[in-house]
Amino acid sequence: MNNNNRYKTGNIRPSQLLFTYGIGAIAELPQISVLIMGLDEWIPEDSYDLYEDRLLLAVKAKLGNQVKSLLSPPIVASEGDNISLAGVPVAPFPSWMVCSRCRLLAPLESGLFKIKANQFRTNEVYYVHVNCQGSPKYKREPAAVPARFLVACNHGHLDDFPWLYFVHRRHSECSGPLKFEEYGSSGSTTEISVKCHKCTDLPARILSDAFGESGKIHMPRCRARNPHLNDFDEQCQEQMKTILLGASNSWFSVTLSVLSLPKGSSELEQLIEQFWDELKETSSIEELKTMSRIFAKSDLKPLMRYPIEDIWGIISKQKENEEPEFQPERIDLKTPEWQVFSAANVNVNNDHFRLRPVHPPEAFAQYFSQIVLVEKLREVRSLIGFSRIQSSGDFGDEMDLEETTIVPLSRKPPQWVPTCETRGEGIFIQFNESALKDWENSRDMNDRARGVKLAHADWLSRRNLNPNRTVTPSMRYLLMHSLSHALIRQFSVSCGYNSASLRERIYSKKPDEEGGPQAGILIYTSASDSEGTMGGLVSLGEPKILGYHISQALEQVRLCASDPLCAEHDASSQDGSLHWAACHSCLFTPETSCEKGNKFLDRALLVKTFAKDNLAFFQ
Repeated sequence: MNNNNRYKTGNIRPSQLLFTYGIGAIAELPQISVLIMGLDEWIPEDSYDLYEDRLLLAVKAKLGNQVKSLLSPPIVASEGDNISLAGVPVAPFPSWMVCSRCRLLAPLESGLFKIKANQFRTNEVYYVHVNCQGSPKYKREPAAVPARFLVACNHGHLDDFPWLYFVHRRHSECSGPLKFEEYGSSGSTTEISVKCHKCTDLPARILSDAFGESGKIHMPRCRARNPHLNDFDEQCQEQMKTILLGASNSWFSVTLSVLSLPKGSSELEQLIEQFWDELKETSSIEELKTMSRIFAKSDLKPLMRYPIEDIWGIISKQKENEEPEFQPERIDLKTPEWQVFSAANVNVNNDHFRLRPVHPPEAFAQYFSQIVLVEKLREVRSLIGFSRIQSSGDFGDEMDLEETTIVPLSRKPPQWVPTCETRGEGIFIQFNESALKDWENSRDMNDRARGVKLAHADWLSRRNLNPNRTVTPSMRYLLMHSLSHALIRQFSVSCGYNSASLRERIYSKKPDEEGGPQAGILIYTSASDSEGTMGGLVSLGEPKILGYHISQALEQVRLCASDPLCAEHDASSQDGSLHWAACHSCLFTPETSCEKGNKFLDRALLVKTFAKDNLAFFQ
């Protein structure tokens, strides 16, 4: 915690630093809220390197060649270590507090509030109002809670609510005191008011004046503040928007992720990759010969079957190629994965990556060319920035995002970025390209594709986004995306998997695109705990079992509890959405599972519905 004194303030999981409480986000503890500070405040010595060459290349393409490593979040050595300050640095935010007894509203810098910390219970840090006038004598000092209103803008700036400006209707030299009053029990902004007790001629002002069209009139321009960097940008022309503490649109992570792929096809190359952490420091063949004497007494014993010269040849070649060549152009993260999955070469299997091809279900052989059971996989994901108000997913693929849409993680170009690795398993379903091509080339699908493109352009223009900057997904993408969601929901309901623990990865390129054609979906689970690593998901990919689940998934989306409204929904009707026959009752999944934030979904592409019977891929 950034204060004169530092305190431990709680615990979060490493994965939460990428999805929930990353840099620039606000973490709400039981009695205070804190802001995760930028990389300038972090101590990288408390982290370890998670090397992944493809991901490092992609991060460099977005953030610059100065990025040298992908580091894990700081590791705290011991839960009971009360001296070490290893961890993620935070600062109290918002800095305005409200006394729970007298309702005084004041900033922390006023000195009216004092922090109370328990070194044995780190989540019980809180502030108290010192010398509260509303407290009876000899009573405990009342707790102070964060004021639950903030301001933000589309450029990613965040700031304290301008309480003094708001109450006085202008910039004023008056510093209060201010009183924060709530009437009723609904919590509505029409029942909350703020009054300056020094300016007695000013009436109290209700908080509803800070929202909507009224807020555009009464609120000042953005100050361009980046509190996670303790810095301000030069200027910002955006209008401040009032948001609530804990609002879901206050922080959206921008991450890049890859699946670790085998680098060699021979058994020796696979072994060297497996033991690379032990072998990468070897500087000569003589040193390797010295190391070989302990091979038989360690995990490196399998290397004893091969000549030292062959081992050193592969090590030296690997060391030459370890530092990936920086190329500033767009990096294609999915094509290498598609090539490995579609080839389904079992010779590349190792202890960290293992796949097994099986036949498609008999009833769906005309639609799918093969099924690949991915028994082991490793996912590595890096946080490269964040956005506010507008989700980064609205701008398209992460590799296509412009720097102006991403809030930086540090004041200077970062030397490293926070990264997490997880392990799991999955099912890869490859579509029959011939059947897909016939479906795409029909007149009905061409008309539908034009409608999708127009709806996407309208959706972008409503949000002041450039339609020419974002590529509209193809119809094959919508088909595979819809099937992926239907299967995730089926696996979740029938097999006990939590739908939030399942994710999708869509491989979609038309024949005329570079690296195309591609048509496949990977449904996988990847977690730091045991869920999804015991073969439970892979077992669902066996031909007969998978055929049953595909049939059930398609049957479930034929009818929806919201029909006929769901089946008749059309994004072209300018209702502000970007999905067609899809809703929470049939296709939507948790947004952590979806690549597109539950957009570009249409169950009419899978099966016949009330409204459409000429678009279904599965007959």
